[in-house]
Amino acid sequence: YRERPEVAEIEPTLSRMRQIMADPRPGNVAWDWADALFMAPPVLARMGAVTKKKRPFDFLAEQFREASAPLYDPAYGLYYRDKRFLDAQSKNGSKVFWSRGNGWVLAGIARVLQDLPEDHSSRKWFEKRFRSMSKAVACTQQESGFWRPSLLDPKAYPQPETSGTGFFTYALAWGINSGLLSKDIYGPIVSRAWTGMVREAVNDEGRVGWVQQPGDRPAPVNEGHAEPYGAGAFLLAGSEVLDLLEAPYSPSAISK
Repeated sequence: YRERPEVAEIEPTLSRMRQIMADPRPGNVAWDWADALFMAPPVLARMGAVTKKKRPFDFLAEQFREASAPLYDPAYGLYYRDKRFLDAQSKNGSKVFWSRGNGWVLAGIARVLQDLPEDHSSRKWFEKRFRSMSKAVACTQQESGFWRPSLLDPKAYPQPETSGTGFFTYALAWGINSGLLSKDIYGPIVSRAWTGMVREAVNDEGRVGWVQQPGDRPAPVNEGHAEPYGAGAFLLAGSEVLDLLEAPYSPSAISK
């Protein structure tokens, strides 16, 4: 729409979002699983930016914070996939924080921030949550550059996993490009992740593998697993890494 501003192209989406805002459910009911925080809030943020209306921004901020209240664990800086996992433990006794679930959330916040006005009352909340999650995520990266399916129990499923890694790489690289994250601290993390995915996840035909199959928790992965959301996360990451490479302050550690 931004390239070809024809209202008919986005009217069905705008209509649906208006229906949701006119008859809202509490955020912790409507968006009660981590994946939803990537699906809905960025659409509302883009709607606010395109229509230049404040209501979508206010609505998404209120809903996002309500949804986060039961799912975000401030002690770990991470999100549970949904309420079923609040007291769950991995096979090795660790808290269960799913890589792709947290990838959905961190990437979702990054996409919201791209359209959320600088002077909106929720801006500082989203920036603070983005930074706290980024710090927590960075601490769970493996030496290979990948994140494992279970963030706090990498030995439970020791295979590389591309969808979570792709979303984290996208969000962290965007954080550097936007000035929210330190390039000195997070540049090497992005570099390891991008290099790992290019070397290990993309085969000779260009297929992106090592993607955990559809699910709602950490699970085994194999090299042949490929899904559209895994390729999408990889492309999102690549778009931000490219911007990082082309920026004047681009860290020399980022690998092409």
